[in-house]
Amino acid sequence: MRQAKIRLLDFHPTRDLSDSLLAILKPVGQAKRIACELSENGDLKCLDGSSADLKSKTLANLLFLLLPTELQECALPLVHSLRQGFPITSIAIVIDAEEPDYLLDLVRSGLDEFFVPPLRATDILPRVFRLLERAEPELMLVESLKQKLGLKQLVGESPVFLEQMKKIPLVSKFNTIVLILGETGTGKELCARAIHYLSPRSSKPFVPINCGAVPVDLVENELFGHVRGAFTGAATSRRGLIEEAEGGTLFLDEVDCLPLLAQVKLLRFLQEKEYRPLGSTRMRQADVRMIAAANSNLEEAVKNGRLREDLFYRLNIVPIVLPPLRERMDDIAILAQHFLKRFEVEFDKEVNGFAPEALHRLMVHTWPGNVRELEHVIERAVVLAHGSTIQTSDLVLSRLDHAEKQESLRQAKAKIVESFEKNYIQGLLLAYKGNISRAAQAAQKNRRAFWQLIRRHQIDVQQFKSGPFESSPATNNFKH
Repeated sequence: MRQAKIRLLDFHPTRDLSDSLLAILKPVGQAKRIACELSENGDLKCLDGSSADLKSKTLANLLFLLLPTELQECALPLVHSLRQGFPITSIAIVIDAEEPDYLLDLVRSGLDEFFVPPLRATDILPRVFRLLERAEPELMLVESLKQKLGLKQLVGESPVFLEQMKKIPLVSKFNTIVLILGETGTGKELCARAIHYLSPRSSKPFVPINCGAVPVDLVENELFGHVRGAFTGAATSRRGLIEEAEGGTLFLDEVDCLPLLAQVKLLRFLQEKEYRPLGSTRMRQADVRMIAAANSNLEEAVKNGRLREDLFYRLNIVPIVLPPLRERMDDIAILAQHFLKRFEVEFDKEVNGFAPEALHRLMVHTWPGNVRELEHVIERAVVLAHGSTIQTSDLVLSRLDHAEKQESLRQAKAKIVESFEKNYIQGLLLAYKGNISRAAQAAQKNRRAFWQLIRRHQIDVQQFKSGPFESSPATNNFKH
């Protein structure tokens, strides 16, 4: 078992009891006392500058509550609140009360163990070890999920991408609604999963639904469920996705595809945290965090009447806008290598890198399908590769392109030429590791003219002279 972290939330005016408990727990792990009090509205407050501890989702493996007699009536709401905030942490309490019914209510609220003074090491230590051992597998599972589905899967270094990614650790701590916007294939669901698995709700379900893939007449049933007899054929009750996501996160992709009546009911749920299953006569409540996403302009959807204006403002609290891959071309090589390593392991096939020409071809493609398209291209290339290096012949790229809208032919042509020229030069510099002479030779331009193009497009040559790729002298191929 790893070194345990134990925190004592001490509501006693004197430190005698906490000192005794700390002495008993010293052999177990890192034990620390946090002096606390309850405010008039029942909120937990620190008295010794430890507020940052209470805001951390990894506060401790084990929480001990030390409550004096006069505060015992506050134990029930306090345990419930802590359990909501720290779902993985074990919670124990030192309390004078011995009424069985009250202690049973505490256990139902999420309490794992209780101790009655006087405190004895022979009584406390075995039960503490059991609590920590029981929590360890779940903690390791959650950490594994965070590693697998968290920020490590959101790969990129371009400033426009990192600007949005830095919001994720911030918003994950709170239950605020997040609206993720971006074209198809930019990673909206991956972003939503990262928010969930980095949040205090990570041990609870993450439930995704694509609103555009559900028939209009079934959307409400999918979200809210139904009771027996709600309609012809409803022989049994059925839980909706909101109930399935209890305590966790509901991810609504293509939220603008919801029918208007379902939008009204969703808005009520967002405002009141309550909903009514189809055919039911009573309201139900659910503790669910909402993350929504769309690949279209939602302001236009509001103007066109496809999305209610009040729902848009309710969803658009914290927006995260994922840039298309054509706006983060510097990340193409990084993403390509990331996918290459993944599929090399998955298919148990040794493919070490990209030939310069193959990498250059990836750099000049416009990627209408964004990161998802790049992922599929690399997967296909690993399957088709005959040697240990991806060649140009292994790359099968789509011919789809984004049509320019409301622009003259001249403007559209100039923009495409400008973008192609910059990407072409960057691709050559990347392929030849910043060697201007060799890049100019490959472009069939003299070095002076090529350098002027670099200056015109404000390309930093230094960034191509070192990086995650190393050239093999034997093959002149790129390897990680």
